Amino acid sequence: MKNPKKILKLSILIFFAVIVFGYIIFQARNIIIGPIVKIKTPINGSRLKESLIEIKGVAKNISYISMNDKQIFTDDNGVFSQKLLLFRGYNIIIIRAVDRFGRETQKKLELIY
Repeated sequence: MKNPKKILKLSILIFFAVIVFGYIIFQARNIIIGPIVKIKTPINGSRLKESLIEIKGVAKNISYISMNDKQIFTDDNGVFSQKLLLFRGYNIIIIRAVDRFGRETQKKLELIY
């Protein structure tokens, strides 16, 4: 039969290795996931009665964000708010975010004025 002290030491070592590896993965999740953009208002596909609207949302893990190829800015929490003048009829707004590793995500907002 094997030595119980060696089994206990090996078990403790494996346990701590699993904890450390899990912690590293947890902390690196934002790097692994890439940029995230969520548009809060207006809702995609909305029919609007006013031509001047305010687009609000949250962006995480980004180094650059733009709306229709014009750079916009976020606060420290990743919240952005940008006013936009709509044309009559069907409007498409593209919000593009890039992280520091060059990974990109886009959100398409379709509105009717």
